[in-house]
Amino acid sequence: MGGPNLEIFKFSLYLFVPIFALVKFGDPEWYRTTVLPYRDQLFPPEERIIRELPADQKSLREEIARIKAERIARKAAAEEKEVGAK
Repeated sequence: MGGPNLEIFKFSLYLFVPIFALVKFGDPEWYRTTVLPYRDQLFPPEERIIRELPADQKSLREEIARIKAERIARKAAAEEKEVGAK
């Protein structure tokens, strides 16, 4: 159908694309400059990650109360900053 030239072109394309991807995206410098800053935007910092989840109801309610208190404090601080800016 396509002949030997088409087969040579397809084979070279199948060979070239993965090798180009490895060379381009396998570079550690590219990873540091492109992926790591984007990862920091997507995921929370390590110190904000809770490693051990509450297992019983009491500790779960305490954790929810702590999160609500933090949220209220952030909201109050933002409102103070907004009022202070005016």
